Amino acid sequence: MRTQAIRIRAHGGPEVLERTEVEVGEPGPGEVRIRQSAIGLNFADIYQRRGSHGPHAATVFPVVLGAQGAGVIDAVGPGVQAPLHTGQSVAYFHPGAYQAVRNVPAQRVVPLPPGISEEVAGATLLRGLTAEYLLRRLHAVKPGEAVLVHAAAGGMGVILSQWARALGATVIGTVGSEAKMDVARAHGCHHVVNYRTEDFVARTLEFTGGKGVSVVYDAVGKDVFLPSLDCLRPLGMAINYGTASGDVEAFDLQRLHAKSLSVSRPTLRTFIADPADLRRGAAALFDVVLGGQVKLAVGHRYALADVRRAHEDLENRATTGAVVLVP
Repeated sequence: MRTQAIRIRAHGGPEVLERTEVEVGEPGPGEVRIRQSAIGLNFADIYQRRGSHGPHAATVFPVVLGAQGAGVIDAVGPGVQAPLHTGQSVAYFHPGAYQAVRNVPAQRVVPLPPGISEEVAGATLLRGLTAEYLLRRLHAVKPGEAVLVHAAAGGMGVILSQWARALGATVIGTVGSEAKMDVARAHGCHHVVNYRTEDFVARTLEFTGGKGVSVVYDAVGKDVFLPSLDCLRPLGMAINYGTASGDVEAFDLQRLHAKSLSVSRPTLRTFIADPADLRRGAAALFDVVLGGQVKLAVGHRYALADVRRAHEDLENRATTGAVVLVP
């Protein structure tokens, strides 16, 4: 069958995104075919489009962007076993998401339990899985800790803040506008700082009685990374998992010495490379959502055909919460 897709033939701005049609055949061994109802848009897609998403092999064009989506299985390939079956609502994490119908390896697919919609899962699975490893594995947040979440009103920030609070942490969030302060407060932050009008380092130290936070979750990068080190308490960790303002450049390791600080630049793919880890991470995410500790919502919806405008809005930080493309 033929299906709508969005691909690029070169790196660049939103103008390189082109609409096309591609052929989708029957699913091969170990694959399922998904008719998508929701495709997640993440800043990782911006990095991929720009060609600035970190060390990687040479890109072979054309490329269909995106990595997450949700929908209904309409065909099952040889060797695929229960619990996956035709007619089932599922979500997945696998490259090439920007198309209406596609084949996906069954090992990268997660069945959706009752109470988790395809739209919410398609929009937020990547962020939810990222939050799971950031909060539970890379740095296991403990009750009573203070944490700092940059971009706290963004798609990742609202999940991190809610989940960290549910784990018993005091959550300090930074945002870039007065309007976003209310969003951050409504999604788990005990304290919110507008970094455009206030010194977030001074305010973080004020909120923690001068002690600093145990961990900084940083999706901004260049503009906030070095000051964030001054927000950490001894043995604290700065986690840079995104670079919306640009890549973090080389810095003096001696900045870490006095307080024995740690720095990490992780990627989700490593933490869910094992299908069992993918399933465990998704199960933990669904548990906190169904339990009411984390509320997931879609903030913006765009037709797949309007993908250029969606990229522009996300890149210009004109969105709050999760963004979904609708085939």
